Amino acid sequence: MQTEVVFSLGGNRGDSQLLLSQAVEALSCHFQLVNTSSVYETAAWGGVAKGDFLNQIAVFLTEKEPEELLKIIHKIEADLGRKREEPWGDRTMDIDIVYFGEQVIDSDQLKVPHPFIAQRKFVLAPLAEILPLKVHPFSGKNSLEMLTECEDKSEVRRYEKKV
Repeated sequence: MQTEVVFSLGGNRGDSQLLLSQAVEALSCHFQLVNTSSVYETAAWGGVAKGDFLNQIAVFLTEKEPEELLKIIHKIEADLGRKREEPWGDRTMDIDIVYFGEQVIDSDQLKVPHPFIAQRKFVLAPLAEILPLKVHPFSGKNSLEMLTECEDKSEVRRYEKKV
């Protein structure tokens, strides 16, 4: 049986637009692509990273277990130049599992739904674009409602490639 998995992708080092494209392509080698959001440009979040990020949501179908997904995305991040030096720091690529079907997972390695969805406009804006009515299992609110109520004041805008 296939499960819908929602990934948040983002980075601020290197050619971030190219790296997002390569991340989606690499994920497509393991999972069936359903949809991707537009690319969004956002200010760094968490007070550690220095440059603006490009972010995107990608939805896939998979038959793999969540722990298998985690190993695959860590390998893809590493292949795309990710070094895990400091939490919320600068990076070439970060891939988070936002939702794994309707499952709630709380292990040492993985928390799903992602614990910070409601506080991160850079996740909510692209999520609301492609899954506006997706309901969060704890809050009971959909993506649009969470975006409207989000207290994150950072600017999130659709990315226009600079010429």
